[in-house]
Amino acid sequence: MQTTLENLGQLERRLNVAVPLGEIEGEVQKRLANLAKTVRIAGFRPGKVPIKMVAQQYGSQVRSDVISDKVNESFSDAVREQNLRVAGYPRIERKEDGASAAADALEFSAVFEVYPDVTIGNVASISIRRPQVDVTPEDVDRTLEVLRKQRTTYAAVARGAQAGDRVTVDFSGMIDGVVFPGGQAKDFAITVGEGRMLPEFETAVVGLKPGETRSFPLTFPADYHGKEVAGRLAQFDLTVKEVAEPQVPPLDEAFARAFGIKSGKVDDLRREVEGNLRLELKRKIEQTIKDQALAGLREKTQLALPRALVDVETRGLMERTAGRLREQGMKPEDVQLTPDMFAQQASERVALGLIVGELVRKEGLQAKPEQVKARVEELAQTYEQPEAVVRWHFEKRERLAEFEALTVEQNVVDWVLARATVVDVPTTFEALMTPPAQEAGG
Repeated sequence: MQTTLENLGQLERRLNVAVPLGEIEGEVQKRLANLAKTVRIAGFRPGKVPIKMVAQQYGSQVRSDVISDKVNESFSDAVREQNLRVAGYPRIERKEDGASAAADALEFSAVFEVYPDVTIGNVASISIRRPQVDVTPEDVDRTLEVLRKQRTTYAAVARGAQAGDRVTVDFSGMIDGVVFPGGQAKDFAITVGEGRMLPEFETAVVGLKPGETRSFPLTFPADYHGKEVAGRLAQFDLTVKEVAEPQVPPLDEAFARAFGIKSGKVDDLRREVEGNLRLELKRKIEQTIKDQALAGLREKTQLALPRALVDVETRGLMERTAGRLREQGMKPEDVQLTPDMFAQQASERVALGLIVGELVRKEGLQAKPEQVKARVEELAQTYEQPEAVVRWHFEKRERLAEFEALTVEQNVVDWVLARATVVDVPTTFEALMTPPAQEAGG
């Protein structure tokens, strides 16, 4: 086998390989001889079929299989000899008979990309803001209040509607004397003050009792999502059918038992909530630091990205997004997903994967068994039978893959933290856990 390697670009290579035809023909004859021992052809006993007849019937397929196997085998051997790290799948191009092809050899070219050299920059110049925060009694109180509101029930009242009430209405809106699409509804529920309706609509509801009606004008904002009515003046007629006031359950024994506290003690519920908040906080701090560490590594590392890997990652992101849309009852074709939507995200994921992989190899940051086990056990503590959860994960190797990947990432983050500039930043649980509000119009 003869090979030559050409550089086609920063990462692209062409490997030219010539396999002697004698090797191919020898393998073809060997396979035909083995086939003759078992093949069944009418008029001949098993093992007595003439090799010539076997060749006539099966020779073409056998030769095709041999050539395919030889090409793959020769490419793999050449890659090992040249010490190449192939990224993605090669594009095989066979040279046809002609002046450029040798008469006594099968010649083909494999075009592919190699993994880039990854040189990590100055990690010491990475700055990481590490949140310093604890769970306070006020955080527990706030969470309990949220839980109470989530279990709010409503009771019908005869008074006029006020903030917090759930009001059921029929309404009809017209523009230029014509009802517009989406401008009318029956038994429509509005929670006053929730902000789901335009302010003029909620204002019109306030003070009305069941059975009362009101007519009012409403000008839709110029940037309203319904473009056919944006900026236009509408006239609405509204009838209140029911006013129901909120009833928030008290923080008592029944409430505690509803959340699985067998003792029914509110103090036990508080301790349960505090434990959950501490676990949630721990994960949030870890994620915040990890995001900064990986972003810092990416910023400090310049590298060329193999197109093949980016293309594979892009397709994967598209397929996963399409799958989520199907689960939500949507059709991906209606959203018109395109590779361009995912190209940037795919490029960043590939880049980080290459950087992390290089650090793991150079610094020995592989996941240790005891680290993986600790992560599984931490997850298991959130279940009623932790031991059973741990056993289930360790029954099959593939069930540990996610934990191993998370452990490797954490090892890389710890490596960065030991070298980067880390600044402790005091904050509060609420500030850390609450996502920043989007700007108006965003």
